[in-house]
Amino acid sequence: MSRDRNNHPCFNVHAKGKCGRAHLPVAPACNIKCNYCNRKYDCVNESRPGVTSSVLSPQGAVDYLQDVLERCPEITVAGIAGPGDAFADPERTMETLRLVRKNFPDLLLCLATNGLNIGPYIPELAEIGVSHVTVTLNAVDPQVGKNIYAWIRDGKLIYRGEKAAELMIERGLAAIAALKAHDIVVKVNTIVVPGVNDHHVRSVAEKISELGADIHNCMPMFPNAGTPFENIPEPDAALMKKVRAEAEELLPQMKHCTRCRADAVGLLDKDRTSQFRAQLSACSGSVPSNTPSKPYVAVATMEGMLVNRHLGEAEQLQIWTKSGDTFKFVETRPAPKPGGGTDRWLRLAEILSDCRAVLVAGIGETPRKTLLDKRITPVEMSGLIQQGLDAVYKGAATTVWKARSMGGRKDKACCGTGNGCG
Repeated sequence: MSRDRNNHPCFNVHAKGKCGRAHLPVAPACNIKCNYCNRKYDCVNESRPGVTSSVLSPQGAVDYLQDVLERCPEITVAGIAGPGDAFADPERTMETLRLVRKNFPDLLLCLATNGLNIGPYIPELAEIGVSHVTVTLNAVDPQVGKNIYAWIRDGKLIYRGEKAAELMIERGLAAIAALKAHDIVVKVNTIVVPGVNDHHVRSVAEKISELGADIHNCMPMFPNAGTPFENIPEPDAALMKKVRAEAEELLPQMKHCTRCRADAVGLLDKDRTSQFRAQLSACSGSVPSNTPSKPYVAVATMEGMLVNRHLGEAEQLQIWTKSGDTFKFVETRPAPKPGGGTDRWLRLAEILSDCRAVLVAGIGETPRKTLLDKRITPVEMSGLIQQGLDAVYKGAATTVWKARSMGGRKDKACCGTGNGCG
């Protein structure tokens, strides 16, 4: 099927019954904290933005999408919608988009973002062929926005209150203008929070209309437990009708939104996310199937039977390979000593350059990203080495054995700084 921009079911209500979407959950991090948001990466029982049952690597997204397209020929769009923000870790997002475009040239590509950090990447998005982008903009007045954002992180700086809102609004509006300058279709999501910004939505519509936004989606806030807005009731039908009617005088309104999960699959009205949960889980530990130059798997273990060491704690790693119907221990390789930050993980990637995966009980985000960039897949698990090896070489799900605690240190997490686990 050709890349017809009208075949995006979220941007075109007439396509929602015949064209499907596949969300690729490759963006776990977020650079802002909204007062209504509580992301649950591994939630399977809730259908709302910010949740997924697994997180994919860029290569895992390609493997997963291949499975989806074989069973869902109605899919016309591959999108990135979280569970965090697409540009909190931009290289992860951009690599996914490049790989999907290379492997599936006929698919439409889209993504959703809060707009804070998308600006520098817009020219390449256009070059790759991303045709649709959704920007969330909840206010155009910092006095309103300061009540919505708990904090934002811009580079190494944290902003709160009115300053945070000012920067969010500035970046969001600039992103919309730049996206339109690059001929990208833009939808703006505005989360309607009763008593906070419901009176302000028309002002948002006025501003984004001036910038050329194509469609506006006024989304009712979903009250999430454990958030500052948990006791604010979801806006009722009457309020949403009023808000949308006011905004519709300025921009077409998306009224068929289903508040999709970050791993949503299928038609908007016939979602098939649950049917693909096993495939998503399997691909979350995905290793490229054609890897003759990477015949080995590294293992972080204390005694050679269980996967029970965190990568930052491992002084050495066992190397294993597949031999017929079983697995064979090859050798032990020393791991780089703690210290040096990212350089430590780059050195480790060199040591493991012929390994397709590394089995660990825990790993920080920096070493995870560094190893993935070198096409070495980190697999977090707890259990027998043989089980992990079987999962990797067969492409089976590895999250079944995923470690539930940080080696007994429940108050700590691997930060991935290169200084070892504390």
